[in-house]
Amino acid sequence: MITVYGIKTCGSVRNALKFFKDHNIEVEFFDFKKQTPSSEKIQSWIEKSNINLLFNSKGTKYKTLGLKELNLDDQGKFEWLCKDPMLFKRPVIEFEDKLVVAWDEEIYKNTFL
Repeated sequence: MITVYGIKTCGSVRNALKFFKDHNIEVEFFDFKKQTPSSEKIQSWIEKSNINLLFNSKGTKYKTLGLKELNLDDQGKFEWLCKDPMLFKRPVIEFEDKLVVAWDEEIYKNTFL
């Protein structure tokens, strides 16, 4: 099963969900506005990917919280991701033992089709 993590109002998440729908691929959706992934889940994502890929340092939430001024190290980024899932680069997609972060149609075609 493919799980898409994100928020439905995010353009990248909408693109990903449309991609799966257009290719008749069933997915489960995890809404960051309703739930926060466990710290264990986030740690497993970091092990499969990279915290700098997962942590959205260009988003509105990052800017409004003033996190740039804190000059966060990896542990600080991890702690913020555990507190506020709006800081994830979206979507985060779990597929088998893989993790795909952000919207990239070519990567999706190569991974999911």
